[in-house]
Amino acid sequence: MSHPKYTKIEDNAPDAEDPPPYSNPPDGPALPMGYRPGPPQYQPYHNLSGAEINNKPVVQSSQTIVITRVQSTDEPDYLAYSIFTMLCCCLPLGVAALVYSIQTQEANRVGNRIAARRNSRLARILAHTALGIGLGLLALYITFYVLKLTH
Repeated sequence: MSHPKYTKIEDNAPDAEDPPPYSNPPDGPALPMGYRPGPPQYQPYHNLSGAEINNKPVVQSSQTIVITRVQSTDEPDYLAYSIFTMLCCCLPLGVAALVYSIQTQEANRVGNRIAARRNSRLARILAHTALGIGLGLLALYITFYVLKLTH
């Protein structure tokens, strides 16, 4: 098993040979036969002296990058009010008010004044509505409790 015997499948198949040694230069592709490179078109700056660098044209980018700072807005987010109405008054409307409060904070952070104003207004309306429903239910409960005690 140390030296298996191989047989040719076809009689006209060539014998296996060692590949020829690597003939391409290690720094680039093989050049066609008879090719002679011309003079270099440019030299890297690290090979040039100071005087040669000053004689070369300098190409500058024609793009201008303008960086503007985002102005954050200061619309009220009613976050605490929304959390209070969610926990104490009306859960569904309080959750909706909380969602719009968080969206108001995000719009304030990125500087979107229109979205911040819209979300702030919706959060306030939903929180007011939840508070109204909660106070209405509390008034009904107290009324029925007082009526139950009197009869």
